[in-house]
Amino acid sequence: MAIKFGRPIESRTRFVPVEVKDKAGNSPSLDLTTRLRRNRRTEWARRMVRENVLTTDDLIWPLFVAEGRRAPIASMPGVDRLSIDEVVREAERAAKLTIPCIALFPYTDPNLRDETGSEALNPDNLVCRAIRAIKKAVPEVGVLCDVALDPYTSHGHDGLMRDGIILNDETVAVLMQQALVQAEAGCDIIAPSDMMDGRVGAIRNGLDDEGFADVQIMAYTAKYASAFYGPFRDAVGSSVTLTGDKRTYQMDYGNSDEALREAELDIAEGADMVMVKPGLPYLDILARIKDTFGVPTFAYQVSGEYAMLMAAAQNGWLDGDKAMMETLTAFKRAGADGVLTYFAPRVAEKLKKL
Repeated sequence: MAIKFGRPIESRTRFVPVEVKDKAGNSPSLDLTTRLRRNRRTEWARRMVRENVLTTDDLIWPLFVAEGRRAPIASMPGVDRLSIDEVVREAERAAKLTIPCIALFPYTDPNLRDETGSEALNPDNLVCRAIRAIKKAVPEVGVLCDVALDPYTSHGHDGLMRDGIILNDETVAVLMQQALVQAEAGCDIIAPSDMMDGRVGAIRNGLDDEGFADVQIMAYTAKYASAFYGPFRDAVGSSVTLTGDKRTYQMDYGNSDEALREAELDIAEGADMVMVKPGLPYLDILARIKDTFGVPTFAYQVSGEYAMLMAAAQNGWLDGDKAMMETLTAFKRAGADGVLTYFAPRVAEKLKKL
């Protein structure tokens, strides 16, 4: 087919098509040695040269556990609070879908919340009972547990508070005890999300001293004070209890170099894996940490990211499945070794059919 160019007639804004051919009457061709589109021409070729591939091995599935029956979370369509029995069934589903790990987050009865988050240290609390039930039913599925006090405190903060100030060292001492309680229940990965200084080292020492040297630590290394956590706080019940904000201990979203300092400290203190949270707005942080340290690095596609995609898909503004796969692959492209995502079972089902 001849290439057509526009030639102005009477007005600069009016064009008529003109056929351009060479002297032999053939349409001109570019003298290109490299044509990148050749590798994009067919589906099989695109698959063959793809640089980053998402698999079920990349997924960690966050689950919310509560007493009583399943209850939907209005701000997270498709995500529910689950009873322990239902969490076990979802863990069994994870095993069938070859999702390697689930993460547990509790909705604590408001009557059990207090100023010090004492329920976090109860060896028979909701999370500990869920851990034991899961490990009994499906021991091959990894269990990750969040270590922080916000699901247990009456003020909704991650640490102990005095006169409106979050106490660092006193909180770390409690977090170490919380980690031990979870490890004793059978937790595989301790994931401190509180952002207190020195908590990784204290937890590592505490675990080792009590005979839990094989329990892994995935540090919430770069956890930013973000607007994207709202639906999660609805899910664990801290949105109604939180007083003030968390900017004195979670990172300022304008900072990048600081995330490298956080990562260096966490790794030195014994973290086996590090995490960036939230996800998509912080792909640059994820890439910098992975490129700098080369340790197993994870991202958390948080509740607000999930809620935005689900809302847009439900309104017909975008293709939900395609957006889901594209965003999760973006984490891999940025260097993530895995992603905590509420899309995990949906992604795994889709990958199973490919």
